Amino acid sequence: MIIALAAVLQLAMQPAPAQAVYHGRDGNLDVAVPRLQSDIVVDGSLDEAPWREAALLTGFSQYNPVDGLAAEDSTEVFVWYTEHEIYFGVRAYEPHGSVRASLADRDRLDSDDYISLMIDTFDQRRQAIWFLLNPLGVQGDGVYTETGRGSSEDLSPDYVFESKGRVTDYGYELEVRIPFKSLNYPSRKVQDWGLQVIRRVQHSGQDQSWTPLRRGQTSFLGQAGRLKDLSNLRRGLVMDINPVTTARYDGARIGAGEDGRFRYGNPEPEFGLNLRWGITTDLTMNATVNPDFSQVETDAGQINFDPRQSLYFAEKRPFFLDNIQQFTVPNRLIYTRRIADPIGAAKFTGSIGGATIGFMSAVDAEELSRSGDDTPVFNILRVRRNVGEQSSIGVLYTDRIDGDDYNRVAGIDGRLVLASQYTLAFQAAGSFWRTGDTQRRKPLWNLSFDRSGRRFNLLASVNAIHDDFVAGAGFVNRRGIINTNIRPRFTFYGDADSRVQAYTFGLTFDNTWDYQEFEDGAGPDDIKFHINNEWRLRGGWNLGADAYIETFRYPAAYYANYRVVTTNLEGAVDTVQFEGRRRIPNYDIMLRANTPQWSRFSGNVFFVVGRDENFEEWAPGYIVIADVGATWRPDDKARITFDYIEQRTIRPEVTLRDGTTKDPSVVRLSRIPRLKLEYQISRPFFIRLVGQYVADQRDALADYERNGGDPILIYNPADGSYWNGAFESGDFRGDILLSYQPSPGTVIFAGYGSSATDQGAFAFKRIQRNADGFFVKLSYLFRL
Repeated sequence: MIIALAAVLQLAMQPAPAQAVYHGRDGNLDVAVPRLQSDIVVDGSLDEAPWREAALLTGFSQYNPVDGLAAEDSTEVFVWYTEHEIYFGVRAYEPHGSVRASLADRDRLDSDDYISLMIDTFDQRRQAIWFLLNPLGVQGDGVYTETGRGSSEDLSPDYVFESKGRVTDYGYELEVRIPFKSLNYPSRKVQDWGLQVIRRVQHSGQDQSWTPLRRGQTSFLGQAGRLKDLSNLRRGLVMDINPVTTARYDGARIGAGEDGRFRYGNPEPEFGLNLRWGITTDLTMNATVNPDFSQVETDAGQINFDPRQSLYFAEKRPFFLDNIQQFTVPNRLIYTRRIADPIGAAKFTGSIGGATIGFMSAVDAEELSRSGDDTPVFNILRVRRNVGEQSSIGVLYTDRIDGDDYNRVAGIDGRLVLASQYTLAFQAAGSFWRTGDTQRRKPLWNLSFDRSGRRFNLLASVNAIHDDFVAGAGFVNRRGIINTNIRPRFTFYGDADSRVQAYTFGLTFDNTWDYQEFEDGAGPDDIKFHINNEWRLRGGWNLGADAYIETFRYPAAYYANYRVVTTNLEGAVDTVQFEGRRRIPNYDIMLRANTPQWSRFSGNVFFVVGRDENFEEWAPGYIVIADVGATWRPDDKARITFDYIEQRTIRPEVTLRDGTTKDPSVVRLSRIPRLKLEYQISRPFFIRLVGQYVADQRDALADYERNGGDPILIYNPADGSYWNGAFESGDFRGDILLSYQPSPGTVIFAGYGSSATDQGAFAFKRIQRNADGFFVKLSYLFRL
C-alpha cells in the first residue's frame, strides 16, 4: 500500500503534458488534432477539461487591408474531435477597442466582430464549408468556392450545428460543436481536412488569419493549413425528414378603379415534404414535394440603366440553395429561378470517383408551359473534376422539355492554374432548341487569363454569345455580342500605422461587338476606357473615384418600333422610321464610399454624374445615378436599414425647329426608397418589416437630336396602335414576417404582404391596394 500510494503521489506531482501549439506565422500549419472521449456543454465558456487537451492555433497575421504583418490582436483557437463531432473553441483578445456584438439574425453578421472557420473536408483547396460566429455565438454559414476569376462566397446554405459565445472583460470566447452529420467528407478511415481561420475586427477594419495569407496568390484556400490524420469518423444514418404545412389567404382586386372589389380565395392548407438522405459520407440526395417558399423576402428593386441588358435576381429558395455551389458554372448557364413553380424536385450532390457531381430534376406547373396543358420538366447535370493541385475541368448539361418544345445546353469549362500566379479559364457551350417549327443550334464561348500579384494584377478576357443562344435553365443578360476586357491594376501599400493602408490604380479597356458583324471586320459597338482609383483607409474606410470615357453605337434593333411624326417642306405631316445618330460619346465620373462598421451605424454611397446617352430618345444627355444605403443599430437587437436608388436622365438645352430654345428637362426619372426594420427578440424569435416604393416616370418622347423636337411614337405591331412613351407610376409593396426558427428546418412563420398602386410617382393620392396575402408556415426537422 505504501508503494502504491507513493506511485500515485509521484504521478500527481508530474506536470500535465504540454498543450500542442501551432503558430501560424512560424509555419506550423499541420495540426495533429486530438481525438477525445469527452462530451461538454456548449455554453461559451472554455473551462472544461477537453479544452486543455485540445490543439491550440495561434500566431495570427493581418491579411486585409495589408498582408504580411503580425495581427494587432491576439487570437487562440482550440480544436479537438470525437467520433461523432468536431469542436472548436475561440478566445479572442481585444485590448485596442470595443467588441462589436449583436443578437443578429442568421447570416447577418456583417456589422459585428466575427470568426470564420473555413473547413475543406476533401482537402482539395477549391471549396470550403464556411462557419461564421459573432461574439454571442450567432451563426452564419455557407460555402466558399474558388472560380476561374476569383471566388464565390455564398451564405445561403444553412447547416445544423451548435454554438454559444460570451463577451468577457478581455474580449470574447466561443464554443462550437459541428456534428459530422452536417458535413460531407471522403469515405476513408484516415483523412486530412483543410482549415483556415479568419478573424474580423470591426473597430480597425482588419481581417486577421491563422495562416500567413498573402495577397496576390491565385488560390486563397491553397494557403490554408491542415487538420491531420482524422480517423474513424462516424456520422451514423443521415436522414432528415422535414414535413411542411402552409396556409395562404390571398386577395386581389377584381375590376378597375374605385369600383373594383377585393376578393379572397379559400385558405385551404397545403402539405409538402423535404427529404435529405446521406447516401454515403460524400453523396447526398435531396427531394421536395410541393415546396413552399413563403418566408422568402421580396426582391429588392433595381433600376436598369441599359435596356439591352436583363436584370438578375439571386436565388433565395431553401431547397434550391442547398448545395447550390455544386451547380456553379460560368456565364450562369444554370439559374434555378427558371423553375418558377415546382410541383416536385430531386437532386443528388457530392463526389463520385474523384469528381464532384450535381444532378437536379424538377417538374414545373402547367400554367408555365407554352400550351398551358403540359408540365415543363427540367434536368440539370454539372460534373467537375480536379486536375493537379489547383486546376479543374467541368462539363454541363441542362434541358427544359415543354411538350414538343425543348431547350438543351451542353458545355465544357476549365480552370488551369500555372505557377500559383497565373490562371487560364475557358468555356464552350452550345444551345439546341426548338419552339414550334423553329429550331436552332448556336454557340457561347469565353476565354480569360488572370495574372495575380501583390502589386500588379492583370485580367484579360473575351466572351461571345450568339444572338439565338437560349439557356432555358440559365440566365444570359445580353445575347448577340462579343466582348473583350483588359484590366491591369497596380496596388501600393502603406506602413502599418499609415492613414492610407492601400491604394489601387487600374485601367479598363472594354469593347463590345455585334456578334454577326464581328467576322465582317466591323468596329465595336461600345468602346469603354475607365480610369479606376481605390483607397483603403485605416479604420475600415473604403473610397473610390473613377473616370469613364466611352462611346456607344446606335443599336438600331432596339428602336425598330420607333416612329417620328415630322412635317416635310410642303407642310405635310408624315410618320417615318426613327433613325438615331451613329455614335454618342460619354464622359462620366463615379464616386463611391463605404464607412467602417461602427458600433451603431454604417453607410455606403455610390454616385455617377456626367454626359451620357439618353437611351429613351437615343440622343446625348446627362445622367445622375445615386445609390445610398445606411444601417442603424439602436441596440443589440434592432437593425434599421434604408436604401435609396435614383436614376435621372436629362435632355440638354436644345434648339427647336422654330428657332426657340428649350431648357434642360428630365426625360426619365426612377426612384426606389426601401426601408427594412428587423428586431431579434431572442436567438430563435425574429420580426421583419419591409417597405418599398418604386416610382417611375417618363416624359413624352421627342426627336430633339435630328428633327428639332418632332414627336416620337412607339408603334405596337400587335394592334397597330401608337404611344408617345409618356407614363408615370408609383407602386408600393409592404411585408411583415414573424418567425420562430430554433434550427434550420424547424420553423414557424406568420406573415402578411400587400401591394398598392399610387395615382402617380410620389403623388400619395388614391393609393389603391391591388393584392395582398396572409400566410402561415409550420415545419419540423426530424433528424434520424
